[in-house]
Amino acid sequence: MATRTLGLIMHGVTGRMGMNQHLIRSIVAIRAEGGVRLSNGDRVMPDPILIGRNAEKIEALAKAHGIARWGTNLDTALADPNDTVFFDAGTTQMRPTLLAAALRAGKHVYCEKPIATNLNEAVEIARMAQASGLKHGAVQDKLFLPGLRKLDMLRRA
Repeated sequence: MATRTLGLIMHGVTGRMGMNQHLIRSIVAIRAEGGVRLSNGDRVMPDPILIGRNAEKIEALAKAHGIARWGTNLDTALADPNDTVFFDAGTTQMRPTLLAAALRAGKHVYCEKPIATNLNEAVEIARMAQASGLKHGAVQDKLFLPGLRKLDMLRRA
């Protein structure tokens, strides 16, 4: 049974959601469990590189969670062919530009929501992602919270 690494560029993980939900509770937890076991017995091990604006913060976060790779240069990270997925949890205002850069670099993209600050930007980036043929998605975890489901049920009633 083989273990395959998945190079993952994680941008904006010094913020609350990016750090707690996506880095610590997801990627760090998956790594601690030895990766994700596939149906054939192989494993996929996330190999993140943490990218942020503040070198001291991003280095401290990486060291605190046993992550060897970190930096402040997103263009360098996007140029690495070993990193095939781009995750963004930075500010929404930056997101369309960052997602477009990742798609142009040939990276699959996954990001926090919303993907843009307005409908035109959202549609433009969605069309670009669709045309790229790459996998793409946004976090939709809040849609399934009990309170929102109850609100939807009441709305439909």
